[in-house]
Amino acid sequence: MTLLLLLFLGLVAGTISGIIGFGSSIILMPALVLMYGPRTAVPVMAVAALIANASRVMLWWRDIDWRACAAYSVTAIPAAALGARTLVAIPPRLADGVLGVFFILMIPVRRWLVGAGLRLGLWHMAAVGAVIGYITGIVVSTGPINTPFFLAYGLTKGAFIGTEALGSLGMYVSKAIAFRRLGVLPNDIIVQALIIGSSLMVGSYFSKRLLLRMSAQRFHLLMEGVLLLAGLTMLAAAFF
Repeated sequence: MTLLLLLFLGLVAGTISGIIGFGSSIILMPALVLMYGPRTAVPVMAVAALIANASRVMLWWRDIDWRACAAYSVTAIPAAALGARTLVAIPPRLADGVLGVFFILMIPVRRWLVGAGLRLGLWHMAAVGAVIGYITGIVVSTGPINTPFFLAYGLTKGAFIGTEALGSLGMYVSKAIAFRRLGVLPNDIIVQALIIGSSLMVGSYFSKRLLLRMSAQRFHLLMEGVLLLAGLTMLAAAFF
């Protein structure tokens, strides 16, 4: 019954994250923590997120901005492996609290970037990749952090989803390899993570039709709603 619940949540999470580019970890992590415990839940989510991002890459392949993705990934991938190695050395609640505040602040920051007409270049994306890659290795979800920077580069809807997913895919591969070498990702956990990831993949395919029909304004409002939910969830994890 627990696995069936996880598969259902994975379908819902895959659909939502397929529309806005993140959110699967926020929806799935409470159930994963209850099923596996907090230390195992992070590696499980890393493998499941790897599959979810791969499915979004396939869906939006033609819309990917390869230059932005390359600039972001060249620093993000090694930084994610480094972050995974430092995961056991910091208090998880501290990281959750800081990220919760950061997620909520990203809502006015994104609006300010749009209002000011600021655009990021390739060098900015490389710098952002180094910071976010390292944080991704430590915590479960950093999808909301990526959002304002990829949007400020000029990407939206399918181009944003595909490019962000490809950059995140490299980070999660790096993170999963690091967890495997650290001995916290045994074969039985990998199998269950792959099963959960398959439901995320199915949800991603449902999301494409919804996103194609969605206006840019609704896309941004939905994204901000999930940013707020992400921030409140991280703060709750930090203090309760």
